[in-house]
Amino acid sequence: MFRQYRPLERGEYILAGGDCSQGGEDSNCTQFLSKTKHDVPLVYHKQGVAAIQTADIHPVLERIFDITGVKPVVGLERNNGGASEMERLRVLNRYQKYDLFIMPDIGKTEAGETNALGWNTSSLTRPILVGDEKNILDVNGIGIYDKETIQQLFWFIVNQQGKPEAMKGKHDDCVIALGVAIQMLQHCIQPIQEEYYAPASDISKRNWALK
Repeated sequence: MFRQYRPLERGEYILAGGDCSQGGEDSNCTQFLSKTKHDVPLVYHKQGVAAIQTADIHPVLERIFDITGVKPVVGLERNNGGASEMERLRVLNRYQKYDLFIMPDIGKTEAGETNALGWNTSSLTRPILVGDEKNILDVNGIGIYDKETIQQLFWFIVNQQGKPEAMKGKHDDCVIALGVAIQMLQHCIQPIQEEYYAPASDISKRNWALK
């Protein structure tokens, strides 16, 4: 369910981008990307409906704040139930230990935001999502340790109709989730530490891992 590749550190700014599933053979995936380290130390990947993912990642988002002292940001793709799950995360966030990503206003000449929580994938925004992901991975590089994510990146193609997607019979949930996280990487600014650090008494001084 959770695959962790290194301990999180105090002061890290984590951006959790997610792809939601409607069930069946599809899986939910959330990529926990560190803007501080420029890698993905934690991946959530599990079959089931979108509501399962919300229940699983909510306590982990709170735990990340307890460990790092910095509020993580979460943004799910709004398709396949993601819009309602972003609203659930908003309601569950009663202790305000994480922030919710707001969809940028794509296509405007001036930077702005919509009122939509998460990332809305459409015929306009999907090429942006995938194009930015390819550019960041090719030019800047991101530390990806997860074998399933790497495999899905190799499966991801542009089909005969010009749509970027997984090969027939393969999955791309890890790719889309990483793409959302990379959009967050470009739009989220790390808060001032003094404003968001948790009290030292609330943070374990020894166990920096989520496990």
